Amino acid sequence: MSHEFESFRARREAGNAKVLNTDNLATKRFFALDKQVYGPGALSTETKELLGLVASMVLRCNDCIDYHLERCVDEGFSKAELDEAMGVAMMVGGSIVIPHARHAAASIEYLLSQNDEN
Repeated sequence: MSHEFESFRARREAGNAKVLNTDNLATKRFFALDKQVYGPGALSTETKELLGLVASMVLRCNDCIDYHLERCVDEGFSKAELDEAMGVAMMVGGSIVIPHARHAAASIEYLLSQNDEN
């Protein structure tokens, strides 16, 4: 899993750089809005990241799941809290979310093991 996750991080960073290498104002504004939406407000950043994780699971986007899982771990969520959020995602999304829950479980294991090393 470590190689897969590191590959995801590198792909995401390189892809974002390519997308943002544009004069298209709409694209740049959308990326800026994304950062603003997940900032602190009436809901905490932590809560917003957990919401992002659940939505990503229901929408079945593994790249999005990994992004929000990494952010959730950075924000201090425990395995039990992440597992519970994944349960909500499966309830909302149905059994089609199960393969993405498997992916998320492996990612959680990797991310938490990284935190243990630091």
